[in-house]
Amino acid sequence: MSARSDVAVEKLLSGYNCAQSVLYAFCDDLGLDNDDAMKMASGFGGGMGRAQEVCGAISGGVFALGVKHGRGEGQDKSATDETYLKVRELLAQFAAERGSTICRTLLGCDLNTPEGHDFFQQNDLRNRTCKRCVETAVEAVDKIL
Repeated sequence: MSARSDVAVEKLLSGYNCAQSVLYAFCDDLGLDNDDAMKMASGFGGGMGRAQEVCGAISGGVFALGVKHGRGEGQDKSATDETYLKVRELLAQFAAERGSTICRTLLGCDLNTPEGHDFFQQNDLRNRTCKRCVETAVEAVDKIL
């Protein structure tokens, strides 16, 4: 595990969501304001607003890739194509390591039900699953950047 992964895991375990934690780990290198980055990523935890779609750790990684390689105003469309390739690489690496890119599949419970929330807590899924997803996303983005 890298120092950057340690930073992301520390954020996750201190109560921030997976997307925030991953993006935060790259803020210094990308020249992002920490507070702005945390706000931008805040809605992407739990697979986008706890909808349990694409894992928030991946979303945090997509933010980082976009900041580094994305198309800015007045730039050529080729930057978009390059970014899309890098995002697909992140998705492939994450799926190969974790078995899925979908939050509900990774967790095996529905966070929007009392039973699912209890299951998440009782099985310590923040440590057992989310932590590993954050580490995987950070390591993949580190390689891709």
